[in-house]
Amino acid sequence: MLGGPFFDVRLGRKDALASTAASVVGNLPSPNMTIDQLISIFANRKFTVQEMVALSGAHTVGFSHCNEFASRIYGFNGGPRDAYDPSLNAQFAQALQKACANYVKDPTIAAFNDVMTPGKFDNMYYQNLLRGLGLLASDTALAADPRTKPIVELYATNQTAFFKDFSHAMEKLSVFGVKTGRKGEIRRRCDEFNNLST
Repeated sequence: MLGGPFFDVRLGRKDALASTAASVVGNLPSPNMTIDQLISIFANRKFTVQEMVALSGAHTVGFSHCNEFASRIYGFNGGPRDAYDPSLNAQFAQALQKACANYVKDPTIAAFNDVMTPGKFDNMYYQNLLRGLGLLASDTALAADPRTKPIVELYATNQTAFFKDFSHAMEKLSVFGVKTGRKGEIRRRCDEFNNLST
């Protein structure tokens, strides 16, 4: 619907028998992780650096709440209130400061991850990173590190390569940690366990 690539999704994956917010910490990338932390979290799950950069391209759609990047646009590195991360495009940083001005009182305020084509799945996310328009610190880091920058540059100029690598990485991600035997269930309702006493 958004113009992105097609990829196979295997059916029959079982749902977990437990679900806790605490189990997320350290198992999913967070917006302020360094490249070393990102590479490590993906490598521990047998994903390559290229697959990590391709999967990050999902940020071509969606949004992030201001609290996820506020430290980049307000008082950066202990500076004055209007100090922002110098790796950000100045106009972009100032626009974010205005858009997020009331985020403490209203935590629902957010910005698009891709400010140029937020409703289209394309390679603009990577082009944005090279222009200082990366919303999250983890996004911007991809365009700065010598291990990831060449991949960002490839995807910024070659949408076909991005789509191909993204599709492959999503298929790999979809089968990561698949539960077998009695380790999971196929829920009758996706928002609750079949047996509430489990």
